[in-house]
Amino acid sequence: MEAITDTAVIPPAAEVPERWGHPKGTWVLSGTELWDRISFHGMVAMLVLYMTGDLLQPGRMEHIIGFAAYRRLLESLFGAITPAAIATQTFGIYYAVLTFLPLIGGWLGDKFVSRRFAVTTGALTMTAGHFAMAFDQTFLIALMLLVSGAGLLRGNLKPQIRALYHAGDRRLADAFQIYSMVVNLGAFIAPLASGAVAKYYGWHAGFAVAGFGMLIGLVWYLVGARHLPPDPPKGMKVHRAPLTPHQKRDILGLFAMWPVSLGFWTAQAQIWNVYNLWLRDHVQMTVGGFAVPVPWLQALDGLAPAAYVPVVILLWRWQARRGTEPDLFTKMGVGCVIFAVSTLLLAGAPLLAGADGLAPLWIPVLFHLASNWGGAFFSPVMETFYAARAPEQWRGSLLGVDALSVSAASILSGTMGSWYETTSPPVFWLTTAAIAGAAGLYVLLLRGTMRRWLGPEEEDPAVPAG
Repeated sequence: MEAITDTAVIPPAAEVPERWGHPKGTWVLSGTELWDRISFHGMVAMLVLYMTGDLLQPGRMEHIIGFAAYRRLLESLFGAITPAAIATQTFGIYYAVLTFLPLIGGWLGDKFVSRRFAVTTGALTMTAGHFAMAFDQTFLIALMLLVSGAGLLRGNLKPQIRALYHAGDRRLADAFQIYSMVVNLGAFIAPLASGAVAKYYGWHAGFAVAGFGMLIGLVWYLVGARHLPPDPPKGMKVHRAPLTPHQKRDILGLFAMWPVSLGFWTAQAQIWNVYNLWLRDHVQMTVGGFAVPVPWLQALDGLAPAAYVPVVILLWRWQARRGTEPDLFTKMGVGCVIFAVSTLLLAGAPLLAGADGLAPLWIPVLFHLASNWGGAFFSPVMETFYAARAPEQWRGSLLGVDALSVSAASILSGTMGSWYETTSPPVFWLTTAAIAGAAGLYVLLLRGTMRRWLGPEEEDPAVPAG
């Protein structure tokens, strides 16, 4: 019996059914990620507030299965810590593990299981995790279900996008912008829906909204599965094509850009973690007698990028026609610098505080609008770079390496969260701005070298069976 190669047979772009200028599979994958992010960002917007305001109160935290052992573990690593520090460290660990496991999930999808099986199993596991959040006792179990499910689902969605396009197809960059748009649309919807439900019906009801969102995403994925690319062959009888010299340079280039992702996401992670506590304690959240729920500000982190994506696509197409479109490295560097400058608004907030010591609400609103313009230049562009340069047989794993930067950043966010309790907010936000700024300068200084070294994209070579 002849062994098969690890090169999947994918129809040429012209033969792939399209809708609105892109393969239908792009919309299936983007829609699945939309519902994943509705469930995820609903969870993120509430998690630290739920822990500090309710779950970690004396007489209640003792009911969490495994909490005593978990607290001893944290204290063995960080010393005696307050409930607020437990909350920020828990968020940091949760997000770090959640963004690390797509590396494992992508590797499993590359080598052993079908991507569709991995996505389906991951969605079901995440749904179980969201519903387990409805009970204090299963809080830690819920977090474990959520991170393991996300590893399978997220590690196997993005690799399928690249397989829908040929090397050098300019639409790939637009596809990741579209993907980013629906991700951020989910990030906008989730805090509003889950935050409102939690405000009026309790935290557990808010978490249930996230669970139903994940179920809808799974149904969407299964209905549209016929439009997705075939999986690369798996198993022990596959002959692995050796990496070409060009592919080896591509992989080294991906690792060279990894510190840039780490810097950007270390800064961004504070907006999911410490930022909520800063809003609660240092910003006037009452407008016309209405107390604005803190999670609602997170909704701007979804609305702004979703609104920016069409503008960014049109801007870059206009520049491309004139021959002035910046390359991927310039876009990423500029995005980091914009994010850094935006964070200075948070550092300067005390200068505009009122007699009550609280900063006006327009400062964080302006921060979200400005920082997410930088995010539109960075996040989908870095994903495009990884997807375009990663060889097919390692694409899920290498996209997981990119996600690993978010994982490492989340660990740093937990440590910085503890530091936030002992330093002033302006110093904290100045440090955060410096981290993003350093990442931007790094890629801008390196861009010429990277362009010359990597050269143009190449199609994965076909290896004959035998």
